[in-house]
Amino acid sequence: MGPKHSLEQIRTQIDQIDTELLRLLNDRADLVHEIGLIKKSAGLSIYAPEREESLLQTLTQKNRGRLPDEAIRAIYREIMSASLALEKDLTIAFLGPEATWTHQAARSKFGLSVKYAPESSISDVFARVTRRTADYGVVPIENSVEGAVNHTLDVFMDSELKICAQILLRIRNDFLSKWPRDQIKKIYSHPQVFGQCRQWLQENARHLELIEVSSTTRAAQIASTEPASAALASSMAAEVYGLEILEPSVQDSPNNTTRFLVISPAGCPVTGNDKTSLMFSVQDHVGALYSALEPFSRLKLSMSKIESRPSKRKNWEYFFFVDVDGHIEDPVIGQAIQELGKHCTFVKVLGSYPKTELANG
Repeated sequence: MGPKHSLEQIRTQIDQIDTELLRLLNDRADLVHEIGLIKKSAGLSIYAPEREESLLQTLTQKNRGRLPDEAIRAIYREIMSASLALEKDLTIAFLGPEATWTHQAARSKFGLSVKYAPESSISDVFARVTRRTADYGVVPIENSVEGAVNHTLDVFMDSELKICAQILLRIRNDFLSKWPRDQIKKIYSHPQVFGQCRQWLQENARHLELIEVSSTTRAAQIASTEPASAALASSMAAEVYGLEILEPSVQDSPNNTTRFLVISPAGCPVTGNDKTSLMFSVQDHVGALYSALEPFSRLKLSMSKIESRPSKRKNWEYFFFVDVDGHIEDPVIGQAIQELGKHCTFVKVLGSYPKTELANG
């Protein structure tokens, strides 16, 4: 059975729909502007991660058409990004330079309409947000293959910033170069990426020199200018630095995912589907850690992460980082933290924030 309409008729209908979409988008922008005025007069933050995630989940639940849920989220991410840019000259600091995975995570969260400020270290991202020269910061916290990003954990010890959102990004590391494969002698990348691609490197690059650098983007920069060199980095880095993808997606795990945190001076209200991150140091006696965590088990609270780090203040003293399901304003979470404090020398809530769905890199 052939099409019901001619090509010109279909194009005319699309033009009419586009015109109506533009009108509706501008009507939406007018309403968003009114909300912005109300928030400004009340001293509230323009960006609301709790409202954002709730809206995206509601839209995907309502979606009954041809567009996949991933496309719906991407379209509305940019609509919300444009709305944010209308209300405030929003600046997002991230672990740079441009085209790092942290940059891509930030763009997947805040869209293309806001300003981005690359920083050379995780500490610098925290510092910029603390000084209020950036509204939010994005930093990596853990990878599903290589584990925690210890530098981020360490900086939280002395920072008063809060976690207000998280980003889960699927990581796809590509083998990039300007040179024929048989001429390559060196591969540059970040140490965590080498760990994520360990099996592929054993099978395909055992004879090549592996050189660690500060970021995958730095690796791509070097590979774009240095003879007989290659990089393990993203397709975005290949595009930015004019490299060819010699082999795509070379990470060992097809589910390789990195979790990033959005940091800000303020936390996030309750959404009903939240996670709370906290850090603590237990008293120095036998069974202290077991006693400290016992209330979470007794109160049937699910812990999705626990990491330990040397405190760097006293030999053999450790801080523990824990993620628990729920919001700090939930009475049961408050009770658990209160009981935790009885067994600790230090307890700090890093923030409560919405659980989010996986974004593709």
